[in-house]
Amino acid sequence: MQKMSYFFPLLCICLDVCVMHAIRLAQLSSLLLAHPFIALWGGSLTRAILLALLTLTYPGSLPWRSSFEGLQSLGVLCFQFPVYITLLWALGHSTVEELWGWHSQERVLQGYVVTIVAWLYWTRYVSSLFVRKPPSKKPGPDTSASLKRLMGYMLPYRWRFAVVLILVVLSSYGEMAVPRYTGQMADWIINDGAPDAFREAITVMTLMTIGSAVLEFVCDLMYNITMSLIHTSVQGAVFQAVLKQEIAFFDASSTGELVSRITTDTNDMSEALSEKLSLLMWYAARFAFLLYFMVSQSWKMTLLTCMGLPIIWVIPELTGHFHQNIAVKVQESLAKANQVATETFSCMKTVRSFANEDGETEKYRKRMEDTYNLNKKEAAAYAASTWANSMTTLALKVCILYYGGTLVTRRVVTSGDLVSFVLYELQLASAVEAVMHYYPEVKKAIGGSQKIFEYLDRKPNIPPLGTLAPEHLNGHIQFKNVTFSYSGKTEENSLVLKGVTLEIKPGQITALVGLNRSGKTTCVKLLERFYQPLAGKILLDGEPLDTYKDQYLHDKMAVVSQDCVLFARSVRENIKYGYEDASDEEMYRAAQMASADKFIQELSNGYDTDAGEKGGQVSGGQKQRIAIARALIRDPKILILDNATSDLDTENEHQVHQALLDLTKNRSVLMISNKMSVAEKANHIIVLDNGTVKEEGTHGELMKKAGLYAELVEKQKKGINREAEENTGTQ
Repeated sequence: MQKMSYFFPLLCICLDVCVMHAIRLAQLSSLLLAHPFIALWGGSLTRAILLALLTLTYPGSLPWRSSFEGLQSLGVLCFQFPVYITLLWALGHSTVEELWGWHSQERVLQGYVVTIVAWLYWTRYVSSLFVRKPPSKKPGPDTSASLKRLMGYMLPYRWRFAVVLILVVLSSYGEMAVPRYTGQMADWIINDGAPDAFREAITVMTLMTIGSAVLEFVCDLMYNITMSLIHTSVQGAVFQAVLKQEIAFFDASSTGELVSRITTDTNDMSEALSEKLSLLMWYAARFAFLLYFMVSQSWKMTLLTCMGLPIIWVIPELTGHFHQNIAVKVQESLAKANQVATETFSCMKTVRSFANEDGETEKYRKRMEDTYNLNKKEAAAYAASTWANSMTTLALKVCILYYGGTLVTRRVVTSGDLVSFVLYELQLASAVEAVMHYYPEVKKAIGGSQKIFEYLDRKPNIPPLGTLAPEHLNGHIQFKNVTFSYSGKTEENSLVLKGVTLEIKPGQITALVGLNRSGKTTCVKLLERFYQPLAGKILLDGEPLDTYKDQYLHDKMAVVSQDCVLFARSVRENIKYGYEDASDEEMYRAAQMASADKFIQELSNGYDTDAGEKGGQVSGGQKQRIAIARALIRDPKILILDNATSDLDTENEHQVHQALLDLTKNRSVLMISNKMSVAEKANHIIVLDNGTVKEEGTHGELMKKAGLYAELVEKQKKGINREAEENTGTQ
């Protein structure tokens, strides 16, 4: 069956030649001399019926030949000349020569060329608009939805875009002055035109060119400034949307990914739209004007150009496909050579042990020889692709010049028109290629913006905002049967807190102690409303914690953690962070209470010293004291210290805790510490173990119980004594 398909095109051509010969004999008969249009349409209809029957019934024909694309190509082959000649007749042109020569060998060959061009146009540029592709398993980005979102950001600048479009049109029109007046000057030179007319044409051409350049400059400036404003607003909106997400969102997303979306993705989208959309507008306007002026010069030469463009694009694409395949093989060959080198260097001791340096060198040489052979093929493919591109372009230019020359000899167009047309045609191919290249790029950039809008559309998984903001807050905190897990699962092994009930009273220091992973820091995160409990309630002054305004709650609560983070800013800015209206006197007082004022004054620039990235320019203890000062400057009603003094020496730790004792008169202090010597100073101690409250009471009461707390105290004392003995022995 496959062999039979090879004879099908030859059979069709033979049948077509016989049919056209029969039509020629019929047209020459005396019966149809008076009605040549009957022979024209009747012969074409007969030709179409016979070829269609052969296509649909021949057993060796391929499936695509009987498809819609194949049948429409058959229709173009059979009816292009009847339609063309009838159109000329309707427009009043002479059709005698066309009527009696449409079935000649030259016109039959021309019909095949036109059919091929029509098939290329249809299959590559038209059928995709009408034929629905099967839905992909992996849906692509919704370009229309992303475009609507981008249009929303462009809407405030719509008048700027209107001016930009006007400038694009005017500038593109001005660029047409050079080909147009070049053709007119050619006519004047040939016809010995007046010198004044020549100078006038040069003046007009110069002024229009300069005006076009000025308009293009103004247009580019306005467009790029506008796109920069849009980029800034989009990036700011994405940054704000990310900041409003719940803490669990940041736990699940890496910092690099977030920064990439906010900066890299928005920059890529902005650059693509700023550059490629601008070029798309310019080339689209130029293409429209070029096509208009080409048609005004000669619609016949324009039609010939449009017929030749698909061939120019297809032939280099076919050769380029071969070049691309060779390039892939070259990359694979290089990868194999690199693999040999990587294995050899990573196992160098083994290679040296077996004295196989020459063997590995020979193996690597063979890989490079394979790469060299492929490089020669790649060079040949590249040369062939370049040659095909040059030859097809040159062939089109020669055809246009030849056909244009025949039109000039027939006095259908002037020599100047031909010169102008050739200059227009030189720009048309590049304009069309640019439009076809940049349109998918712009579409891709718009579709890629969907990733950015995912953050804008994402709703934070947080409860509704509270409304409470009382003028006076006591700071009385109650946990009532609170259960929580970070994964959201309720299985026993997933729970971090299991029915925790505790109370933090105002005017006293409450210590929360326990082994690692007992849930101490989790209680702090729940108090900050970073997460929501799965069950139970957290009350503040008798009201549910989530009923308070978020800003109010964080104004009244300050937290200092063990891994406190400073920003890459001055010490002054770090202490006043989030409380920029504070006076310097308040800052100094907070630093003194945190035992930080003395060492800050000794820094190179005092309070204006840069703390470095994440506080890297100060020590761990200094960082903690600055963080404590940052909390105390707010004069919070609830102060939470989560191992906040772990890096302090004994003297500074004593000073900080002494200051905290003075602060407990009008605030609640929750202190989490792994040092039992720190916890014993608290008014109330709560012991957590495996997510449950194990014990609670004062230091003396818990020591009498001889439970978990007493065990932790004894273990820590033994550890301190052992460390002291080791230090004494070392000395």
